[in-house]
Amino acid sequence: MQFVPVRVEAYAGYRGEETPRRFFAGGAVFRIEAILERWRQGGSDPAAPVLDCFKVRTADGAVHLLRYDRGRGCWSWGGAASGPPP
Repeated sequence: MQFVPVRVEAYAGYRGEETPRRFFAGGAVFRIEAILERWRQGGSDPAAPVLDCFKVRTADGAVHLLRYDRGRGCWSWGGAASGPPP
């Protein structure tokens, strides 16, 4: 799966965690209805980035994969995992 950079509007909780609320890809705005799964990748290898990964459902019913690179402070989108194409 290829991830591409995207702009994400996120909520930062009281612990500083980033939680995506909407993202912008291919000229469209996708409002996130639910976070279905959340997990962290990396951390054991100091050379590898630490990524917060999210499986989300958008308002159109599609499921998308997003990830946040903590070290670089940027988001990327892996495309629609299921549902209507974006």
